[in-house]
Amino acid sequence: MFTPQPIGFVRSPFSDAAAIPKGLGARHDEEGTLEILPEFAAGLTDIEGYSHLYVIWAFDRAGGFDLMVTPPTDNRPHGVFTTRSPRRPNPLALTVVELLRREGGSLYIRGIDMLDGTPILDIKPYLSSISPEKLRRGWLGEAEARKA
Repeated sequence: MFTPQPIGFVRSPFSDAAAIPKGLGARHDEEGTLEILPEFAAGLTDIEGYSHLYVIWAFDRAGGFDLMVTPPTDNRPHGVFTTRSPRRPNPLALTVVELLRREGGSLYIRGIDMLDGTPILDIKPYLSSISPEKLRRGWLGEAEARKA
């Protein structure tokens, strides 16, 4: 096992989780900044060539976990591992963001769904070789179809 170490922190317009858009059709258009700690800034070299990034971060304000949850997108319970619930055995999160620009150790992004001050654990370039017609969206696709 390992002990995660933040590589930086999120600067976000969201100070309250209730303000972050959730549910079917939720859009994450807000902008924010990933402030990378100076000792990790060299790891950003060449990141400007990517349009989108995976950001791995910690649900640092979530306590405990539930294995079955009822998400805002459906009125039926689902296994926590099929949702984006913050109440998880390991409070890790993954978000895809659009990289707008880099200034030193600061990454200006769009698509933020994190609270201000959230610890960032890792960043990876967004790459996908899966064609849209091969992707399945599980219960979420079914819930979207029922609401349509």
